[in-house]
Amino acid sequence: MEDINNYYEVAELLKVLGHPVRLCIVNGLLRNKGCNVSFMQSCLNIPQSTVSQHLAKLKSAGIIVGERNGLEIKYKVVNQIAIDLVTSLFDE
Repeated sequence: MEDINNYYEVAELLKVLGHPVRLCIVNGLLRNKGCNVSFMQSCLNIPQSTVSQHLAKLKSAGIIVGERNGLEIKYKVVNQIAIDLVTSLFDE
């Protein structure tokens, strides 16, 4: 029997990705190979503060990381399970 902790980890990942905005952000980051908050805000047509809140949840779950370049932070997806899952859901 497999370790139940693996199921808990995947379930937590699914909870974070279970929100439509966060799922859209991860999918968009994968398709664009990363982007900044302003780009996400314009694509999603939601306030920057809302985007930032969703990014914070994704970062705390270890799904994304931000890389600073001057004043800009470019976010990218680093969790392979999330990459595989979102790619399989939205592969066109």
